[in-house]
This record gives sequence, structure tokens and C-alpha cells, in this order.
Amino acid sequence: MAYEVTATRRRPQSFENLVGQEFVAATLKNAIESKKIAHAYLFSGPRGCGKTSTARILAKALNCEKGPTATPCGECSACKEITAGSSMDVIEIDGASNTSVNDIRQIKDEVMFPPNSCKYKIYIIDEVHMLSTSAFNALLKTIEEPPPYVIFIFATTELQKVPATIKSRCQQFNFRLVPIEKVKEQLALAASEIGIKAEDEALYWIARESTGSMRDSYTLFDQVAAFSDGEITYEKIRDKLGLVGVDRLNELFGFCVAGDSSTALLKLDEYLQNGVSIEQLITNCTDYLRNLLLIKNGITKEALLGQAAERFNSDVLSSWSSVQIERALSIFMQLYRDIRYSLSPRYELELAVSRLCWLKDYVSPMEVKRALDAVRPMLSNASLARVVRDDARSLEPQNLEQQNLALQNQETRTENRPFDFGGAEPPEKYSASFEDDGSEYQDAPDGEEPPDLSDFLHSLQSREQKNPDVRKDEGEKKSPEQQSDREIVPSSAVDTSSVEKVREAVQNDFSETEPFVGALISKTENWKKNGGTVECTISTDFDLSRIRSCSAKISKYLSKVYGQEIAFSVTLKEEIKETGQISLPEDVALIRDVFRGRIVGQ
Repeated sequence: MAYEVTATRRRPQSFENLVGQEFVAATLKNAIESKKIAHAYLFSGPRGCGKTSTARILAKALNCEKGPTATPCGECSACKEITAGSSMDVIEIDGASNTSVNDIRQIKDEVMFPPNSCKYKIYIIDEVHMLSTSAFNALLKTIEEPPPYVIFIFATTELQKVPATIKSRCQQFNFRLVPIEKVKEQLALAASEIGIKAEDEALYWIARESTGSMRDSYTLFDQVAAFSDGEITYEKIRDKLGLVGVDRLNELFGFCVAGDSSTALLKLDEYLQNGVSIEQLITNCTDYLRNLLLIKNGITKEALLGQAAERFNSDVLSSWSSVQIERALSIFMQLYRDIRYSLSPRYELELAVSRLCWLKDYVSPMEVKRALDAVRPMLSNASLARVVRDDARSLEPQNLEQQNLALQNQETRTENRPFDFGGAEPPEKYSASFEDDGSEYQDAPDGEEPPDLSDFLHSLQSREQKNPDVRKDEGEKKSPEQQSDREIVPSSAVDTSSVEKVREAVQNDFSETEPFVGALISKTENWKKNGGTVECTISTDFDLSRIRSCSAKISKYLSKVYGQEIAFSVTLKEEIKETGQISLPEDVALIRDVFRGRIVGQ
């Protein structure tokens, strides 16, 4: 008897034998049992998941001598002919080679004739997305209103290429990839049928490589069985197909974790000398790192890993964090994309392995941010550790010996502080003297030792006690509104007959002593006296807030001028609205509304 490949030998012959497509099988069975049979079906999904097999099963279920039935017998002449592909009433068409509109015209002519021996004439068009646009348009009317004995079944792997006009006339069924566990079960049954022993690890590898396609898994199974001599083991697969098993990868990545780049590169050369291709090695390393990342996140499902989690190197798992494993995985993912354009793929692979040897030192941006957030309070406190007066900063040692002494003292004081960014400490001795009478700094006479810093500070304190107007801390900066708390008194007699003359006097006196307040008073308008209150206006909100902070001083000044308690009140100047005369441009109005402003002039 001629040899038959496993994919053909184990092709499903009933709805119960469909693997991984339980929803499609149940829907079609219920439709047949309830006599609700559509005139067109569209099966879509990845390769090797059972679309054509389902179409043949549906054809047998509809044309079986006992049917239509959800469980075709498989023994009648109709079932046997459909299984063998020789039925005249079930026509299979390859859409990839029959793409023209003439092929569709032939179908339109044939559908006018009833079936020869079966109940239905069924057209199975595989890879229907390959039909031309004219062919699809020619098929529309036939699909929408076919004769009652004609049924169309379309199969495609690229549903997006099928026109919406075709989709709307068909019942759509989406086929899914088969889970790895079910693929492995079917491979085990196929091995037992032909009397071959197979290890679970080897079957898991075949199922994982098939990526959910039953046909791909059976094809790879036949290839592996051909050189396994009746027993399929993972070691044989690894040696014959040039794979790098988990044991070898544990060894390679163990050297990378230890930072032994020379041994890791020598081990890499050994694998390549044994016939392992660079692309295959990159693929195996990527799969290994992906499994490490899953285990690091607590996922130990054997179907996902392809083998037991205990087989992976525990040193690698404990040495690398999840972020570092993600970094390693991204390196190999990018490596696979780069080697096709590389000058030497081997150099690229060696560079990637060398990078893994120092991966333990890799710090992610998130970890850097976390570290900076942790030390920020320490840095803030250290920056306030030392405050040196402006007067003392201008004083420097006169000779090299004093400078060295200052540096030694500073190192002694900052030796035990981990963070000291407060600036240099003042030296113990200064080459300047200060007289208590308020004179400027003078150089110390030759041969005399400069006064100690404590003497300097004592002299400064004595001067401040003698002259209260001297600012006590030259380093402090005050805002213009807070610069002087002294009371301003009129410099001469003020004519109170006119409020404008009072305004002029106020502006002049404040301009001499507090220029900032005087500048604000010059911006005020519409002065008038209303009983015990002097009222005025100002143009902008900003100036309004600033002059109100000085209103107490101005009120005291006015009280002295009038000889009674006078309050000073400032309000915002109201803009003049000219309705119906001026219309704002659209862009100006938009800017005004966005920034919530107002028009002050034009």
C-alpha cells in the first residue's frame, strides 16, 4: 500500500474529529439538524486549521444517503466519493489558479443544471481571496439568489481581501489556531498509530514549532519520525536539526550572568562549529529569554514554556531582574531584525552575547528616577547646611599658608558628611579688620595677625546696635513692597484745597523715599475725596494688587495731610464699552476668550 502522509491520513472525516474548532462544528451540526441550511458559507482562518476539511464534512453531511444529517455515515457511495474527491456534485475549485471572470461564467452556466446523484450541488472554492475584482462582481448575483439545490462554500486565509459584498451574502465562520496541548495530544495519537515511541518534550517542541497549525505539526512530525528510528527524543531532534537545547542555553547564559565574556564567546563558537545556524541560535535564545520572563512573573504553565520550569537555570533567574530580562529579550528581538542587513551576522550575535555579560549593571530609567526621588530630601537638606554672609565671602586669606590652613579646616569639618553642597566654609582667619565706627574694611597692618571671625561678627553686631537703619542681613532680599516699614511724612505743608495737589504731594514724597510706591501712585487716576476716604482708579489687575499692598502707608500719609483718619481706596478702572460701533476681528476675539482677557485699547 502506498505511503500516506500523516496530515492526509488523519484528516477529519466528521464534525466530532475537528480539533480546536468546537464552535464551528456545533453551529453547523445544529443548523443541519434544524434544517436551516444557508446557500453560502465563508470559512476564514490561518493555514492548516481545518477549513477545507470542514467544507468536505459539510458536503458529506448534506449529501449523505441518510441525510441531511449531522453525522454522515461515511459508508454510502456519496460519502466515499466526496472523501476521495471524485464526486461530480461536489466541485472543488482552486481560487488561486481560476481567477478570471471566464471561470466564474462557467460556474454560472453549470448551476442551471441540477445535481446528478446527490441532493445538493456544492461548490468549494479554496483561497477565494485570489479571485479578481471582475470575477467577484460576476459571482454576486449567483451567490445572492442561487437555485435551491446549489450551495457555495468559500475558504480563505486572508479575510480582509474578500469584498464586503461577498461577505454580506455568506455566513461567516472564523477558525482559530489549535492550542498546543491539543496539538500534542493528536501527535501522541499519530505516533501510537504507527508504533513510534515519542517523548513528551519532543512532542511539545513539535507542537510549539507548528504555531497552532495541525497540518504543520503533522508535516514536522513526519520529518522527525523519518530519522528517529522508531523513537522520537528531544536529543535526536536537537542534534539532527541543529537546535540548542535548554541545557546548553543554561550553560551559555550562566556565563553571561557571571560576567565571563571570554568563556561565553568561546561557548558560542563551539555551538556554531557544531553546525547550529545563527538564525536558529538567535531564535532559541529569544525563546529561552521569553520563558525566563514568564517564570520571573510567576508563570510556570508547562504548555507555555514547552518544558518544566525547574529545567531553567536558577542562577540566571536569581541574578537578573524582570527589567534586565526584558532588556535582554529586546536585544535579541532587534538582533533578528538587524542580521539580514548586517555585514556579518556572526559579529552581531557575538556583540549581543557580550552585552549580556554586563547586563547586571543595566539600570532602567525608572530605577534611576526612583533613586533620585529617594535622595532628593537629603540633597535639599545638604544645600541648606552652610550659609555664608556676603560680607565674609569677600574676605580671602592673604598668603598660601592661610589658604592651606583653611582647606584643612574645611576638610575636617566635612569629612563625615556624605552630601555637602552648601558651599565652602569660611576660613578661621580673615585678613581684614573692621572698625566699630562703621568705616569700610581695611587691610590688617603688616606683622599683625588678622582678627578672628568671631571678632568680626562682634564688630558687625556693635555697628548695627549703634545704627538701627543698617540692614542686619545683607544676604536677605526683600520685595519692593516690603523694603521699608518707615512711616512717610509730608516734607512740607500740603494744599488740601484740591485733591490733585494732594496727589502730586503724595507722589513726590513717596518717589524720594520709596520709588516703587511712587511709580505706582503715578499710574493712578480719578482721585477724589469722599468723606473719610480718598478714592482713585488704576488700569491693570497687576498694578491694583501691588498698590493695595502699600495702601496702609499711603493712608497714614493722607491722614497726616488732612489731620484726620483717611482711608485710601483703589479700584480697577472700568473700560469704556462702545456697543454697535467697533467689532473685534475674529482672531482677536478668539485670543481674548482663550486667555480670559479684556480689550484695554485699540
